[in-house]
Amino acid sequence: MKIIETTSDLEKIEKGCVLTIGNFDGVHIGHQQILNAAKKTAAENQTLLIAMTFEPHPVAILHPENSPGVLTALALKRHLLAESGADLLLVLKTNAELLNLSPKDFVEQFLVENVRPSVVIEGENFNFGYRRIGNKHTLQQLGHEKGFQVSVIEPEKIKLSTNETIRVSSTLIRNLLEAGSVADAAVALSRPYRLIGQVVPGHGKGKQLGFPTANLQPLQQIIPAEGVYAGFVQLGGTEKDVCPKGELIPAALSIGRAQTLAADRPRLAEAHLLIKNVPELTDKWLAMDFVQRIRHQIKFDTEKQLANQIKKDCKKARNILTAEYAEDAEL
Repeated sequence: MKIIETTSDLEKIEKGCVLTIGNFDGVHIGHQQILNAAKKTAAENQTLLIAMTFEPHPVAILHPENSPGVLTALALKRHLLAESGADLLLVLKTNAELLNLSPKDFVEQFLVENVRPSVVIEGENFNFGYRRIGNKHTLQQLGHEKGFQVSVIEPEKIKLSTNETIRVSSTLIRNLLEAGSVADAAVALSRPYRLIGQVVPGHGKGKQLGFPTANLQPLQQIIPAEGVYAGFVQLGGTEKDVCPKGELIPAALSIGRAQTLAADRPRLAEAHLLIKNVPELTDKWLAMDFVQRIRHQIKFDTEKQLANQIKKDCKKARNILTAEYAEDAEL
């Protein structure tokens, strides 16, 4: 997939593409449905599928204090969009000038003068332009005036573990992760939530207890609620190495502040690999895939009690992963 990040390169885009616009944070099943429809239309029209996104999220510029946590760092988003069929990714730098464009001016400047699509495909809740006052109807009217078609895709819904049926959105997935509902989040994403970062030195306490951990310094992503989870890790030499799905290693994952040892410590993201021969982890990039929450964080009276509980957690994680994902890892 080709990537364009400067407006001067917009003139290189061939006229008549199929275009879809959005933040695509998470590239969840709702986004995938839009991309699938766009990919099909592009194939029928024998043209390119272009995805237009914004970096950073517009709310991070307008209201930094309310900026939503990120589900997918840009490198992972790029990979997922390419995997979903986009031929070209257009990354617009979010700034005050862009955010102050009226819906009509946005369409004139980026669609009519530069991208020149034949078809634009969006979701039911698409908004754009100054204060997001433009919607699907605005886009359809402008498309009629400017000579491109607009197709609107119905939103995707999922049934949560609570039996509630709800529309999928990036906000929903953020809320699920912050509540520790990683299994529901995986349904909405069509894959386990992936947290990416570099391995950093820890305090060595896990090793003393008999359960050494890889300590993750995550990128600026949403971190699931404190607790212990069954999941997988994937290792790589660079951030890009851990974006595509590769060799998965079963693991017990912990998000928390090590309450038994020092409750005032910052929140940690740790992984105990459930294999015998753990590879060298120094300076590695690591991805954590969250499959299912095992328990909340608990403060134990003694380190022995903590070690006994970790042993139980590892056994439960192994059972969960064997039952649901045996084909993805050697357990």
